[in-house]
Amino acid sequence: MLVTTIELLRAGLKADPTITPAKRARLVAMLRNGDDESLKPETAPVVRQRCIRRDEAARLLAVSLRTVDKLAASGILKKLKLPGRTRSCGFLESDVLALIARSKR
Repeated sequence: MLVTTIELLRAGLKADPTITPAKRARLVAMLRNGDDESLKPETAPVVRQRCIRRDEAARLLAVSLRTVDKLAASGILKKLKLPGRTRSCGFLESDVLALIARSKR
């Protein structure tokens, strides 16, 4: 690709407020280098969230099952439907741990 074409594209990218300078530099590098490793999209690491059952949430929070149900009904804890189940639900362990951290403040 000609240098003038790359400079024209760089100016166009610079005018776009939705593109950060880091992304702009990456795009220009991709144009200069051609089909390189820099062309591959960035992949974020996969974070696995653990789903815990109602009784385990109650044990972690040191409360009764009924209190866990009330926390879920009030929206403090978000219920998750377990896959392949019709009535059972669980909670994200991170949500339960965040609730514990908030209560210790």
